[in-house]
Amino acid sequence: MARATYLVALGGNRWSRHGGPAATVRAAAATLGKVATLVALSPIIDTPPLGPSSRRFANAVALVESEDTPPALLARLKEIERTFGRRRGRRWGARSIDLDIVLWSGGRWMSPGLEVPHRAFRERTFVLEPAVAIAPEWHDPVSGLTLRQLLGRLTRTRPMPRARRVDGSGP
Repeated sequence: MARATYLVALGGNRWSRHGGPAATVRAAAATLGKVATLVALSPIIDTPPLGPSSRRFANAVALVESEDTPPALLARLKEIERTFGRRRGRRWGARSIDLDIVLWSGGRWMSPGLEVPHRAFRERTFVLEPAVAIAPEWHDPVSGLTLRQLLGRLTRTRPMPRARRVDGSGP
């Protein structure tokens, strides 16, 4: 496969051997950079949990380049999750790290266990806000809208708690 660009969401809300959630996200991004070319990492933001978890999350988005197909990259992401102590279990539960392919430069991909674009990213400020920081003009192949436009629609139609940066890179 030719070299492709991917937008990968990173998030976690448990301590790991790397430290707190923000430190774990940074360490996961560094590990991701060993299996793909890390082009950019967004600021890490602190966000409220979805579902039953009571712990806040650290979230970021990475822009990576790889010759892997989406399923091959997903397998690498799942291996990183395992090395960081991620255990499959309760949906929406606490986790040390979660890595998801959000978009790829090839447009759409559908295979068992993988749908790109990620089916829920358009409703998630914790994905769109950091994504806009590094790839605001990337177009969603389904809606045709840019990430900046998707975030604008989401925050304009449904006010949600604003995320706070936890990496000291801004307000």
